[in-house]
Amino acid sequence: MAKQELPKAYDFKSTEQRIYAMWETGGFFKPHNDPNKPGFDPNVKPFVLTIPPPNVTGELHIGHAMFVSVEDLMVRYHRMKGFSTLGVPGTDHAGIATQLMVERDLLKNDEVTREELGREKFVERTWEWKRKYGGMITNQIRRMGASCDWDRERFTLDEGLSRAVREAFVRLYEKGLIYRGPRLINWSPGLKTAVSDLEVEYNEEQATLYYFKYMIAGSDEFIPVATVRPETILGDTAVAVHPEDERFKKFIGMKAIVPILAARFQSSPMIMSAWNSVRVRLRSRRGTTRMTMPSRNAIIYRSSRFWIRRRK
Repeated sequence: MAKQELPKAYDFKSTEQRIYAMWETGGFFKPHNDPNKPGFDPNVKPFVLTIPPPNVTGELHIGHAMFVSVEDLMVRYHRMKGFSTLGVPGTDHAGIATQLMVERDLLKNDEVTREELGREKFVERTWEWKRKYGGMITNQIRRMGASCDWDRERFTLDEGLSRAVREAFVRLYEKGLIYRGPRLINWSPGLKTAVSDLEVEYNEEQATLYYFKYMIAGSDEFIPVATVRPETILGDTAVAVHPEDERFKKFIGMKAIVPILAARFQSSPMIMSAWNSVRVRLRSRRGTTRMTMPSRNAIIYRSSRFWIRRRK
């Protein structure tokens, strides 16, 4: 009988893909108690985990590898416990991020902008990007051994999912659980759309710190407040003070006059304790800050982003 020697090093290329293909074709990743198939038993407990879909902006990184491993651990654990287990894979279109990647690819390889290319051809190019990197991502998830049911793979722009998202938002709006209203956004002149806080690059710059006297209504005393955004004073609705600050705690509950508006009409924000105010934090135990109302909803307060320490 011929001897068969084990390789000195583990050859994952010839082993893992072969075993995974056997698992997938054998249906080992499908739930054994499917409500859409005959013989369904409603008494069997299900366990369904939808893997948070990675963005089709490129290849997966070490963070994806960690989370896919943890998610698959939970799926395999419940499968071994006898649950009818389903891991649902998919990818996310990540609209703005993907658009930016496609635009960079156009400039690098074709030396054209999306405006020069035109909307229809740009959309077609974006779908080509999705097919390329979406397939690469799902292959990487397979290579990590994730026990997903690939017959249920979805993409966030699939027609069924898009309808479901629209329906969910309409229902939430009709129930009054979400609303539309004017608000400050991060606008990208290049992309010509709003972007999230995570996609904003911040930089520090020199600014002028303006000091204002908020006069106490009916007296000659005042509360000093400093800001680099004097234009927002027109929307001030309150002044917050630290309750342990000996200089200002006596003013809690009184009214103050907005400096810029004092000549026209007596607009009087309330002076409140910083411990009792909404979303207000004073970095030290001494100081003041003003609060601006950016929304028509009277419940939503947002304090100024610039916090004042005690002047030395």
